[in-house]
Amino acid sequence: MSARDTPTRGPAKPGPYVVAGILIAIAIIMPLIVPLYAFAEPSLWGIPFFYWYQLLWVFIASGLLALAYLIMRKEDRRRREVLRTPGTTASGDSNDKTDGGER
Repeated sequence: MSARDTPTRGPAKPGPYVVAGILIAIAIIMPLIVPLYAFAEPSLWGIPFFYWYQLLWVFIASGLLALAYLIMRKEDRRRREVLRTPGTTASGDSNDKTDGGER
């Protein structure tokens, strides 16, 4: 197997990708649903709800995207570690069969 064909990551688990996708979708979709916040009241320090709600979503979206990034970074590290750990294959199975049983 050439260096080009050598895998750099182990198999992916779908869970972290789904969670990160949901967090990103929330950050994108919620500010697009204008009927949820198309009101002047309640105002905050004289600023109508319409404006401060959108500004609040800037910070919420930043937090959600940071959380999605951390989840994906952890998954990428896990996938890379699978190949670095001796005794494991790309599928994550152990090559060591010391459990005493015949297979």
